[in-house]
Amino acid sequence: MAGGGPGRGARDDEFLEFAATRSSHLYRSACLLTGGDTHLAEDLVQETLGRMYAVWRTGGWRPGTKRIDNPAAYAQGVLYRLFLSHVRRRSSTERPVGDLPDRAAPAGDSSLRVTLIEALARLSPRDRAVLVLRYWEDVSVEETAELLGASPGAVRTQTSRALTRLRALIGDALPDLALR
Repeated sequence: MAGGGPGRGARDDEFLEFAATRSSHLYRSACLLTGGDTHLAEDLVQETLGRMYAVWRTGGWRPGTKRIDNPAAYAQGVLYRLFLSHVRRRSSTERPVGDLPDRAAPAGDSSLRVTLIEALARLSPRDRAVLVLRYWEDVSVEETAELLGASPGAVRTQTSRALTRLRALIGDALPDLALR
């Protein structure tokens, strides 16, 4: 890259390595957040990596802020904020078709997994974000609160309510599915 100054090529190589190792994890999280919308998940991951690259190019420094010590956690936070920003847009509820034709689940997906993903898709975006962060990503209440811009108490309350909603959506099918 012309005019990039010393170290720019090394930073680019480091970013490419980071992107290669983290993109599949980001994609799985994005798929859960979007309720299985793989196209939106891909868009969110690309936007996350684009924003990460902008920060990475500068060496992780921004005026008035500190250096990013954990790029993976920072990328997860960017992904969640992008997702919540997307669902706030009016156009996020538009759908080109009503229902897609049924298709076979990929090999290896169990009924439990499919049921959980479908139930997650029926939750509100904020509920999905809290549950995915807390139980899929295994993020602490405090870190979840920081990522979502809420208090730890609000995260605990929202987690409890989201789990109640999820249980209501799944109903009595969960014990039967878990035994398979």
